[in-house]
Amino acid sequence: MGSSASVAGAGGSVTGAGGDRAATGGGAEAAGADAVSSGGSGAVPGAVSSSASGAEAGVGVGSGSGAVGRARRRWTLRTRLVVSAVALIAVVAAVISTVTAIALHSYLQGQLDHRLVDGIGRAVGPWPHDPMRDSGLEFVAMPGQPPGTVGARIAPDGRLDSGARLNRLKSRVPSERLTSLTADQLAALAAVPRDGEAHSADLPGLGSYRVRYAKDGVLVLGMPQNEVDDTVGRLVLIECCVTLAGLVAAGIAGSAMVEIALRPLRRVAATATRVSELPLHQGEVALHVRVPATEADARTEVGQVGAALNRMLGHVGSALSARQESETRVRRFVADASHELRTPLASIRGYAELTRRGTERPGPQTRHALGRIESEAERMTGLVEDLLLLARLDSGRPLSYATVDLSPLVVDAVSDARAAGPGHRWRLELPDADAPALVHGDADRLHQVLVNLLANARTHTPQGTTVTARVRAVRRARGGGPGAVPGGGTGDVVLLEVQDDGPGIPAALLPHVFERFARGDASRSRAAGSGGSTGLGLAIVEAVVAAHGGTVAVASGPGRTVFTVTLPVAGRR
Repeated sequence: MGSSASVAGAGGSVTGAGGDRAATGGGAEAAGADAVSSGGSGAVPGAVSSSASGAEAGVGVGSGSGAVGRARRRWTLRTRLVVSAVALIAVVAAVISTVTAIALHSYLQGQLDHRLVDGIGRAVGPWPHDPMRDSGLEFVAMPGQPPGTVGARIAPDGRLDSGARLNRLKSRVPSERLTSLTADQLAALAAVPRDGEAHSADLPGLGSYRVRYAKDGVLVLGMPQNEVDDTVGRLVLIECCVTLAGLVAAGIAGSAMVEIALRPLRRVAATATRVSELPLHQGEVALHVRVPATEADARTEVGQVGAALNRMLGHVGSALSARQESETRVRRFVADASHELRTPLASIRGYAELTRRGTERPGPQTRHALGRIESEAERMTGLVEDLLLLARLDSGRPLSYATVDLSPLVVDAVSDARAAGPGHRWRLELPDADAPALVHGDADRLHQVLVNLLANARTHTPQGTTVTARVRAVRRARGGGPGAVPGGGTGDVVLLEVQDDGPGIPAALLPHVFERFARGDASRSRAAGSGGSTGLGLAIVEAVVAAHGGTVAVASGPGRTVFTVTLPVAGRR
């Protein structure tokens, strides 16, 4: 921050720590201007702020809200399509695998049942002599019986006297070919229904068997199901592996296919995004963006969306053209009317002054009427000039850009304000001489920004109010950290601040202070003789600052109101 400075009239100087600065503004000596101590002003509790862009302040959201937002996040269309297709394939594969496994199990079990029938048929028919015939269980070791076959003879009273299990098909030792069944195993065989049909039974220590009684009721034969179960189990495992590999392949292929299918929709979305980024709210807008014809074929679903978007853009473009034409006519009318009114108003003021200075001295009532005519003509002239300037700014008329040092402009503007409002206390805060506040802009228009801000403070605050004009170059930081200024972003900027300790601006009026014909007479009292207000001063400030690529914001609370103009430094615009 630069050092304190006093305001002087013609021939005076503004002295700071960095050296002397010539005060180019004329006028009477600004006696009584107070020195300013360096250092920024503290924030006022309860102050309300508003920016020229009209953007509302965001509300901080805690991590809990972020977690809720992430939990509620929906899957993308691509993800839903791929997941749905893979899930459908998985269901179909599961059904096919289940049916196949059941069919194979039924087929193999049927084959096993046929072997049981054949084995029982061989047991009750003639067969060659075998050393084990005397045991009564020779049928268990008959040729063609698989290893693990079990059998038992049925006593006349229906009990199972003895049973055996075939260990090997051939052995030199006959006793090694059969193993006797335990009582529990015989009990499990006895529990099988004796209806001449094959049934499944679990034999303790042996596993699952298919068991069948001979129709004559003299023997029972069982064969193991482990081969059937193992075969079906291997099939299920193979099906699971193949299905899993197929699902992975289907997911990859489906994702690629959906990506290709959604590309036209993405291009349609990109077109809508480009349109949404256009500044449609103001200025001349040429809405030529359209969805390509290849994505607007009504014979496809995506094409229907593209065609509908093109129709909507056509309607919006027509509405914008009509709005632009209407605004152009209004601006032309305002500019023409303002230009045409300048000459009659000048004539009214001239005739009033000529009458007042005539040879015949007018009476008190006449003098009062002439004074009113002159003051109203002057006010109307100011209104016409403001309207004409706004019309030119709205039409985008180029400004006269050059490198401008804001310090001399502030000195001149404060000197003029001191002359117009001697009842106020005026202060200056300027940067050091080795760090000038240089911007790229139109000096006349920037001077008008300063004049309007100071006039606003003078007009809407009572006498005795302290008004401070401050200029400083800062590095703008992102977010709310050190060096942060209104407008956000990063880079070197120049801040121009006009601060007063008046009554402040009501919160209800604050969002509208930069609107045209907005007045704050009800809240910020006028000093007597301060003159009228056109209600266009702050609107002009906003328009001029925007034309320079800057922003303007206001923060106000009881006892403190600050208007802050942020402009890019020269060379960064």
